Amino acid sequence: MSPRPRILFLIPYFGQWPFWMPFFLESCRRNADIDWLLFSDCGIPENLPPNVSVETMTFGDYCGLVSRRLNIDFAPDAAYKLCDIKPALGHIHADRLQGYDFWAFGDIDLVYGDLRSYFTPDRLAGYDLFSTHERRIAGHLCLMRNTARKRELFMQIKGWKKRFTDQEHHALDEGAFSRIFLWRKNFPEPLFTLVGKLNPWRRRSEFAEAFSTPGGCIKWHDGTDDFPRHWYWRDGSLSNDRDGDRRFPYFHFVCWKRNEWPRLPQPDPAEVRRLAAEPAWVIDATGFHGESYESTVKGSATAA
Repeated sequence: MSPRPRILFLIPYFGQWPFWMPFFLESCRRNADIDWLLFSDCGIPENLPPNVSVETMTFGDYCGLVSRRLNIDFAPDAAYKLCDIKPALGHIHADRLQGYDFWAFGDIDLVYGDLRSYFTPDRLAGYDLFSTHERRIAGHLCLMRNTARKRELFMQIKGWKKRFTDQEHHALDEGAFSRIFLWRKNFPEPLFTLVGKLNPWRRRSEFAEAFSTPGGCIKWHDGTDDFPRHWYWRDGSLSNDRDGDRRFPYFHFVCWKRNEWPRLPQPDPAEVRRLAAEPAWVIDATGFHGESYESTVKGSATAA
């Protein structure tokens, strides 16, 4: 039996770890044969999983590294600008990718399910790039084969040096980078598919909606805005209150993070660490909860 393709996530993050970091890390731990490398000034989190490494450096030092590797003057005022250079991370950190078959960029405002059940060996053999959105690169999780062609593909972004080095946030990871693969993305099916067959980059890429980000502009898989209200993480497997036994590769809770969670009291860090270490938890608009909360939720739904 051939070994599974090796995968490394590259994630620079500066400022302060969010309160949910222990949950993110536990979801990484349960994907034990996938690795994460974070560059950060936030310190080393407690109980770091063995497959997650945090390289400590200042934001200024990281920008200096980017400048040297890309031969540009990368000096943004805000760390949010790092989103624009996500497609270049494989090139910037090529020295860390030896022995890996794929590299990925992504975010930390999510929890992972069983990634290997989604990115199976057969699936990985079929394409060189994987986006979990159907009509754009997903900035929160994009997987690319570790080849020089893919590591350097960001250089096809028009005016990339100027756009990397100005202070504006262009969302290049989901905008300009997507346009390399997706021509006429607003075309209706099947015209969109037909046009894609003329694009060699698209032919070697999988754009498949994984329904990871409920509450956003993308309808749910049944075409409605009836999104799950509760997500269940149990021993590394991710499901919700809406879709029965269906399992999801990850849950990107950006909408709750942006809208509901800022109104909540800041949770106690010790309680967060205790709960994250449990084998199961529930995520909803009011935050993270223990498994007993799931019974309460289901009981209320039944009574209703």
